[in-house]
Amino acid sequence: MADSQNSLTVEIVAADHFVWSGPAKSVRARTEDGEIGILPGHVPVLAILAPGDLVIEPIDEERIETHIDGGFFSVDSNRVTIVADNVQLRGSSDSATAEPR
Repeated sequence: MADSQNSLTVEIVAADHFVWSGPAKSVRARTEDGEIGILPGHVPVLAILAPGDLVIEPIDEERIETHIDGGFFSVDSNRVTIVADNVQLRGSSDSATAEPR
């Protein structure tokens, strides 16, 4: 299990389904103000996501790359919540397959 001080807890949801959750080393996304990278210990932030790539580096899995059409994300206390309008997952990780919740 990942040390909560040295990892992020990430959750991605789309408008109509759960996409992915788990511990991660980093999250990179495009906001309306430009690209942002999130590492453990990041200050709290709430941002509007622009259409583009979202990249997650999970602790025990392969990199997860997604394409989003927009949405928002929040960061607080090493917890990253991403709510996207539409999510298209890419990559070879089986656990990154979108599943209805």
